[in-house]
Parts: sequence; C-alpha cells; structure tokens
Amino acid sequence: QVVLVESGGGLVQPGGSLRLSCAASGSIFSVKSMGWYRQAPGKQRELVAAVPKGASAHYLDSVKGRFTISTNDDERTVALQMNSLRPEDTAVYFCNADVIVDTPTAYLRQNYWGQGTQVTVSS
Repeated sequence: QVVLVESGGGLVQPGGSLRLSCAASGSIFSVKSMGWYRQAPGKQRELVAAVPKGASAHYLDSVKGRFTISTNDDERTVALQMNSLRPEDTAVYFCNADVIVDTPTAYLRQNYWGQGTQVTVSS
C-alpha cells in the first residue's frame, strides 16, 4: 500500500503565503504524476497543480503566477508554495499520487489521495 501524508495547512490573511508538503511512502515502483487538488464547500474537487514525470508542471488558471509546485529528486515528495493567497483559495487541499506499485504478483498503476489539509484565507 501507499500512504500520502500532508502538512502545512492553516489560517492566513489575504495576501499571505503558505507551503503545503506531501510525502509518499510504501511499495512505489515509480511515480507517474504527483499533484494537488482542492475542494471548497459545495463545490467539486478541482486540480490545482500537477507534475507529470518528465513533463512540465501545469496549473489551474486562477493560481498561475501565485502557486508553485515542486518535487524532490526522488519524486516521492511534492510541495505547493502558495503566495498572494485570496479568500477564494479557501478549501481543503488534497495531495494526489499516480504511481506504479510493486506487488508480489505484478506492477499495478494506482491512484492515491492524502487525507486533506484545510487552507483558510481570511482577515
């Protein structure tokens, strides 16, 4: 199994910054993509940013220029630096990992979610 552990959420004033981190552990053979999604109350979960292996990061239009996603060399850790935060960025943020897992019988492509971390932007 693969476990994603997130950290870094909290309360911040408009214009402030937060950094989210997510570490993946378990029987990961390789990483296809890691990213961050968010879900605000009453809204659908949406992709905020993602880094496909071997490709450039892509972002939700509303966060371009304000958020930056990055991964460690081992691709098992993903961070989201969020600057110039706005009240509309308030949501639960979820880490996501699209990976190939090593099982006793086969390599399987699986998708995993973190538990979610609350980000609240308010004065």
